[in-house]
Amino acid sequence: MITKSSEKQKAVQLRKQGKSYSEIMEMVPIAKSTLSEWLRDVGLAKAQKQRLTEKKLASAKRGGLARKMQRVEGSNAIFSQARLDVGSLTKRDIFLIGVALYWAEGSKQKEHNVSNPLVFGNSDPNMIKFFLNWLAELGVPKSEFIYELYIHKTGNIGKSVEFWADVVNQPISVFDQRVYFKQGNPKTIRKNSGESYNGLLRVKVKKSTNLNRKVSGWIQGIVKN
Repeated sequence: MITKSSEKQKAVQLRKQGKSYSEIMEMVPIAKSTLSEWLRDVGLAKAQKQRLTEKKLASAKRGGLARKMQRVEGSNAIFSQARLDVGSLTKRDIFLIGVALYWAEGSKQKEHNVSNPLVFGNSDPNMIKFFLNWLAELGVPKSEFIYELYIHKTGNIGKSVEFWADVVNQPISVFDQRVYFKQGNPKTIRKNSGESYNGLLRVKVKKSTNLNRKVSGWIQGIVKN
């Protein structure tokens, strides 16, 4: 017959081996409150303490990984539904999106300089691709495009040139004499660095002053309507 005394002795022995409360309760079926009372004065050797610490860290790591997977799965579900929300784009949709993009990121006509050509710059390759496709929809030939790379000196110039040449589907020679270094504050701790940093691409359209004026009119049309 198993007595409370023998159960306590077994629990104490297991604790001294470095077992956790949950592990002990699997082998000694008692309430946690009782176990806590029994083990209150039981000391642990350094090796046993280390084992319990490692178990806690492993458990925390598993919990963190599980939460990360939940976030990833949740995010993927949101992304998938959001893509479905957009659906197919009409030519008018594409036209208006392009105007809005230029409104946000393009070079505008100004009172002191009303002869600005069309210039669009961004570090997002997908935005650049969309803008180029938008220009194609407007009937602007690729031969009218000028590409300029703006990058900090800490960036990998060769890699970035290859990256943007691939994005715009052009040979790297289009960037000959068209790589410009940004003047940054040396005290600033920049986060746009590392392998993913490729600088900013500017796309200019030759002889596009009138087109820029037309885009300004389209922007005003959005504002008024």
